[in-house]
Amino acid sequence: MSVLFISDLHLSPERPAVTRAFLVFLQNRANQASALYILGDLFEVWIGDDDPTDLAIDVQRAFRELSDAGVALYVQQGNRDFLLGKRFAANTGAQMLGDEHVIEHHGQRALVMHGDSLCTDDLDFQRFRRKSRHPIFKWCLTALPLKRRQKLATDWRAKSMAANSNKASAIMDVNQVAVDSVMVKYGVSTLIHGHTHRPDRHKTPPRERIVLGDWHQYGWALELDDNGYSLEKFSISANEQ
Repeated sequence: MSVLFISDLHLSPERPAVTRAFLVFLQNRANQASALYILGDLFEVWIGDDDPTDLAIDVQRAFRELSDAGVALYVQQGNRDFLLGKRFAANTGAQMLGDEHVIEHHGQRALVMHGDSLCTDDLDFQRFRRKSRHPIFKWCLTALPLKRRQKLATDWRAKSMAANSNKASAIMDVNQVAVDSVMVKYGVSTLIHGHTHRPDRHKTPPRERIVLGDWHQYGWALELDDNGYSLEKFSISANEQ
């Protein structure tokens, strides 16, 4: 059975077509796999494991059905959903992974990451990332009333969009020195990540960096089986978004 990797779905109530496509993907594709890895930014925003929205409930229910069917489910936090936590894991049957995790399947060994920590040229973002991942900051944030967190999430999304519109494209991509450093650190020849929304397979033998795509007009999935890796995309109907 194959192993699947996805990231950057950015699920939100404003994009119901993507949510529908994802739920179909779970039912028709992921349930045929031995494992599904979600490498961050599953949600456009996650305000805490007490999120009461229909979207949060529907996704967690679908994940529980998948894990109960015997598919191993692994989830990394992204920069949009860094508050995914223990209750989410308990509700879904998922195993939460750290920011850097080595996997071994079908004779392949690879490092999986969300990828935001590799964008070291974006200094403003890295400062926010360090703050948002600090345990005290996360504890203080989850202690706020639900409506306050919802307001903060809306404000952060608006500020992020405004800031990114003024940044050079190269700044928001990975830094090659950071890539080389983390691959040497874990002794891997394959790195799989998302975050940059630039799906591709960058081969510099014997190394390869596989970048997952974001779900917008297309959905993206990386499949690993006995034949190796295959990066695939499929259409999401634009008129339904």
